[in-house]
Amino acid sequence: MKKTRILSIILAAVMVFALVLTGCSTGGNTDKNTGSADYAVILKPLSNDFWAKMKAGIEEEAKKQGVTVDIFAATTEEDTEGQLKILENCINKGYKAIGVAPLSPTNLINGIVEANKKGIYVMNIDEKIDMDTLKAAGGSVIAFATTDNEKVGEKGAQYIIEKLANGGEVAIIEGKAGNASGESRKTGATNAFNANSKVKLVASQPADWDRQKALDTAASMLQSNPNLKAIYCCNDTMALGALQAVKNAGKDVIVVGTDGAEEALQSVQAGELSATVAQDSAGIGATSLKRMIEAVKNKETIDANATPETIPVDSNLVTK
Repeated sequence: MKKTRILSIILAAVMVFALVLTGCSTGGNTDKNTGSADYAVILKPLSNDFWAKMKAGIEEEAKKQGVTVDIFAATTEEDTEGQLKILENCINKGYKAIGVAPLSPTNLINGIVEANKKGIYVMNIDEKIDMDTLKAAGGSVIAFATTDNEKVGEKGAQYIIEKLANGGEVAIIEGKAGNASGESRKTGATNAFNANSKVKLVASQPADWDRQKALDTAASMLQSNPNLKAIYCCNDTMALGALQAVKNAGKDVIVVGTDGAEEALQSVQAGELSATVAQDSAGIGATSLKRMIEAVKNKETIDANATPETIPVDSNLVTK
């Protein structure tokens, strides 16, 4: 009886050890540093194809560079505290460099300052941190890799302007209020629309990057503006929601999205979504990892007074 009990205890211990090892997979959404990884990246929710593609781009670049990278992601667009917790865990795991795509311009600032104090390089990816607030807090990032989001919005708006030869009423569905990339896209589109005398911007409202909210917002816009001819959306998730609202209303309205998400690209090819301004999210991720590796290899100085370089990655308008 005693032997059986001892054997059971040993087997249980082996099973627990196996489970612990299983939880340490590199490149996934885990809180474990594998022990061999010098680099970590914290993204937005991978349920969005944009971030899933970025993850794949980072993993591919890691193979090319011969390094190991652990990739984490926020659970939702609203979980700012949870994303900060992921960063704090990464700091404690001892990575040499951490890339971050913050959910808001300020939610990771305290974590970045703490990382800097421990000599950890931080790379800002796609979603811009409030650099003035970060500097005031005594923190810094080595660089910011992104698409020129103002030009992204401008490209989407210019496509609409060209399609509306006789002009007409247009609208914008924004991202989350205060979100840097969404605000820049909105600015680019707004400026382009306002600079053209043939089109009239009649509505611009946020839908928080959410498909259902965009459907509801677009439905309200269509009802309030029966002569609406086109909607520019600050990401593809919202564009697909707006497209459904147009279908539900039985209207012929141009809908243009942003990101180049797979479902949006398929919709463009099917002749439903008019266009999407495709960002190279995989390229942004790969570029960010390369810059992180460079900082570590060159033993760069972390300087809170330095102005971080901006590394631009191009975007392309995709139509049928």
